[in-house]
Amino acid sequence: MTQTSPTLARPAASTGREWWRTAVIYQVYPRSFADSDGDGVGDLPGITARLDHLVELGVDAVWLSPFYTSPQADAGYDVADYTDVDPVFGTLADADAMVARAHELGLRIIVDLVPNHTSDEHAWFRAALAAGPGSPERAVYLFREGKGESGELPPTDWQSVFGGPAWERVTEPDGTPGQWYLHLFDTKQPDLDWSNPVVRERIEDVLRFWLDRGVDGFRVDVAHGLTKDPAFPDWSHPVSPLRVSEDGTRAPMWDRDDVHEIYRSWRRILDSYEGERVLVAEAWVAPAERLAAYVRPDEMHQAFNFEYLETAWSGAAVRDVVTRTAAASTEVGAPTTWVLSNHDVVRHASRLGLPAGTPRPNGISADEPQPDEALGQARARAATLLMLALPGSAYVYQGEELGLPEHTTMPADVRQDPTFARTGGAETGRDGCRVPLPWQHDAPGLGFGPSGRTWLPQPEDYARYALDVQRGTPGSTYELYRAALRLRRELVLATGDLAWVDLPSTASRAGDDVLAFTTGSDGGVLVVTVFGDEPLPLPAGAEVLLCSADLATGADGVQAVPANATAWLRA
Repeated sequence: MTQTSPTLARPAASTGREWWRTAVIYQVYPRSFADSDGDGVGDLPGITARLDHLVELGVDAVWLSPFYTSPQADAGYDVADYTDVDPVFGTLADADAMVARAHELGLRIIVDLVPNHTSDEHAWFRAALAAGPGSPERAVYLFREGKGESGELPPTDWQSVFGGPAWERVTEPDGTPGQWYLHLFDTKQPDLDWSNPVVRERIEDVLRFWLDRGVDGFRVDVAHGLTKDPAFPDWSHPVSPLRVSEDGTRAPMWDRDDVHEIYRSWRRILDSYEGERVLVAEAWVAPAERLAAYVRPDEMHQAFNFEYLETAWSGAAVRDVVTRTAAASTEVGAPTTWVLSNHDVVRHASRLGLPAGTPRPNGISADEPQPDEALGQARARAATLLMLALPGSAYVYQGEELGLPEHTTMPADVRQDPTFARTGGAETGRDGCRVPLPWQHDAPGLGFGPSGRTWLPQPEDYARYALDVQRGTPGSTYELYRAALRLRRELVLATGDLAWVDLPSTASRAGDDVLAFTTGSDGGVLVVTVFGDEPLPLPAGAEVLLCSADLATGADGVQAVPANATAWLRA
């Protein structure tokens, strides 16, 4: 075993052992986790009743997608009241009970904050419509006059992330066609104007409201999008925040430098509370140095590494993204925050079953090429063990501990993602990764709730993935996750130094075929991932601590790490 370079990913120095630097955080999508009252939609009491599952799994904290008052045009990301709970999810008392129970069990609670936009049914927006142009109420949002002879054209050519124009014209109080408002997402999600001090004060009040109720932090939705170029120039390029124009120009609505002052002010608020409260950036930002700006010492604590999530199944590609992004985070004293799945992307158990080189799709429909289930499962398990061995923090999306695949055959008439409707079905959307969880294989609705109803249909094959089938079953994905999370703590992998190594047995193999590195507090754990189709013989004398698949045995009787598998070794 030869170390090929100095340490390439070193955990950031800290003043103490802050929990968030190494935490494994589990994302709960409330609509789909557990239903307590039988209406077919998950709720806060359902989450509280299932928190023991997360303790048994071995995670450190829980991040919940929005449960605030909302018309649910975008599954709660269209907030109508930041300081109350939507009746479909319960009450404020239910939220308090959930936080209290989580803390009793040693779990921390992170809640979603949606500051880029509100619902068009929020009292602030209703007041803006009623007050008319030029009013202080309207200045809370991004209203502009239209172009054309009578303002009949949108102020810019900006497009919505969900498809179609990003501007909507309103009817003024006197009944005439009027101004346009910006909505980078759905028409029911008007963007707030973050150049207005009133907006900043109101959202800071929201932060304090939930901090006072005991939450441990906030995952900040669209953290890269709060501020916009005040000149509002046209932008005929792709709206993806991870892309720039052909000439390198940055988009006028994403990742502007003036957003960081907002997060510095939020950080001061969180630091005034006891208990290491945290800010987590959903920032679709590249390159890595731009992302690292969000986690400088006086800003946020974590930022999802979406570049890692989007990386192809290739040893060379993974090595490159880990090296670059970890170095950028370390430069600003922050941990790297690894993630493979969430409520916005095709589950990695299906994504990794697509042919090599397939761009990450926005959902998969029955009319499109279907993932190879067995290949996807093998690669997903391998990718998970690789991720959980990397230094820093990691996120687990609900159901990935069961190996849940994407629901790829969902009928069009039950889909609810606004992306599907706004693009006329051209974009399948995110419903396939949001299907209610299977808890019990032989129960109505697979044990999701007492009535058997589910707000989205579950595919028939989810019964095979149900928790009760996997719990206690050697080799199941659930037991693999439990073992990995336990060993991750025992072996101190999250704070170990990572160094790439070359194994003698890989000398004749392609550079993207095998990836190996050492980690752990003493550098004594060797992590090997085989990306190719040929097994890799174990190093002589290696002790297998954990493997994502059963070991292979070559013709010479030597055991090997199988194709599309990861092994943790003591070598």
